[in-house]
Amino acid sequence: MLTKGDDYPLHQTPEPVAYVGANRNFYDRFFYNGYNKSGEIFFAAAMGVYPYLNVMDAAFSVVVEGVQHNVYASKSMHMERLDTNVGSIGIDIVKPLVEHRLTCDDKENGIVSDLVFTASMPAHEEPRFTRRAGTQVVMDITRLMQNGTWSGWIEVKGKRIEIRPAEYRGTRDRSWGVRVGVGAGDVQTNPYAPEFQFYWLWSPMVFDDYTAHYFVNEDASGDAWNRNGMIFHSGGEAEQVQATSSKLQFLSGTRHASSAEVTFIKSSGEELNFKISSKWHFYMKGIGYSHERFGHGSYHGELETGYDEFVTADVGPENIHIQAMCDVVCTSSEGEAKGQCVLEQLIVGPHGPSGFTDVLDFAP
Repeated sequence: MLTKGDDYPLHQTPEPVAYVGANRNFYDRFFYNGYNKSGEIFFAAAMGVYPYLNVMDAAFSVVVEGVQHNVYASKSMHMERLDTNVGSIGIDIVKPLVEHRLTCDDKENGIVSDLVFTASMPAHEEPRFTRRAGTQVVMDITRLMQNGTWSGWIEVKGKRIEIRPAEYRGTRDRSWGVRVGVGAGDVQTNPYAPEFQFYWLWSPMVFDDYTAHYFVNEDASGDAWNRNGMIFHSGGEAEQVQATSSKLQFLSGTRHASSAEVTFIKSSGEELNFKISSKWHFYMKGIGYSHERFGHGSYHGELETGYDEFVTADVGPENIHIQAMCDVVCTSSEGEAKGQCVLEQLIVGPHGPSGFTDVLDFAP
């Protein structure tokens, strides 16, 4: 069960706050994204706490007119987990599980913002993610997700963008637990570790009267080891669906989907079919995921900051971890509904249903 304490970075095990444990790869992370209804402006942020490593890092990224601007920061946290300010980036939990404030004050690089996320639904605890390789825990995490609206402003290179809740929506999550890839890699090889493989899809889909949420992890054969489908109605009711499936069509020469089909089957037997069409990509390296310099949990001394920018259309296909800005159409017994969604994709290694046989081969 989630409590207000689970919105603070104080976890020491993959369980909610109550239990204490220790693992080098333990982390506690905030993630946010936001976008306007036209799908032309997108921003995201991440902040990670790594108690064993005594490191806290953060990043803020915004895409305007096809250019992704990325601000990074990392610090030694001196065991003070509640000081959630890293360089120019800060997070303030105004009201747990309801309202968060996200700020960035990188005047040197022209990226300044003051944003407030307000939940539009109760926080949802996803099914626990647990994965082992022999005796080693590869992943054991709890995660909550929550949709909401954004208010405030962002200034990019002197241009101010007003963020109004009627126009800007998004999703946040909080995750904590153990996962590989925190800071420097392990020195000793795990003899039971197979060839690295990871298949991940995640999509919050927003419609006028409800939100649908889908995710799946699959192994190399395409068998799901964790998956979930939820419908969150505008009145606050959460509906667990009984079965889900998905299928991607890939852009040639990439591991990125041009389109996707997701199917939900309710307990009543009713089917909801979601057809997702990708428009453009946000690159997750802009908030530290597999970033070559500011990767999550990497040590940079007392404080180090950084900035980069790139044209999203020019980024190479080897940058496989993305959140695609998409249109979505849902067909059900009630007819057709049009909406907006983000489709996160991270596909590494073999995946039979997709036709991938190597670590990083691409679609024909």
